[in-house]
Amino acid sequence: QVQLVESGGGLVQAGGSLRLACAASGGTFSSYTMGWFRQAPGQEREFVAAIRRTGGSTNYADSVKGRFTISRDNAKKTVYLQMDSLKPEDTAVYYCAAGPYYSGNYNVRAYDYWGQGTQVTVSS
Repeated sequence: QVQLVESGGGLVQAGGSLRLACAASGGTFSSYTMGWFRQAPGQEREFVAAIRRTGGSTNYADSVKGRFTISRDNAKKTVYLQMDSLKPEDTAVYYCAAGPYYSGNYNVRAYDYWGQGTQVTVSS
């Protein structure tokens, strides 16, 4: 079992930055692909970014490419999402997730464990 706890959400003005963190406990963190997803009210959960076990490969949704950066520190069992140039449409609850494979990392079904989410609100 892997437990995931997100932090770092909040209220920020458009054009600003936030850094989300997701701390893991239980399981072997370095054996998991880690992903970030987000869900706005009334919408489905959507893929944001993913990172391979070793951090050697990353994948981003087109909507955040060039603005967001995913990274991980396996020694600290933590995955990060640096969000720059934030837009009001980035407002959502952000979730981190852990899954066994990098293949299909954009799909919610690829992940076995989820955090409780952290709210990000971007004002215009």
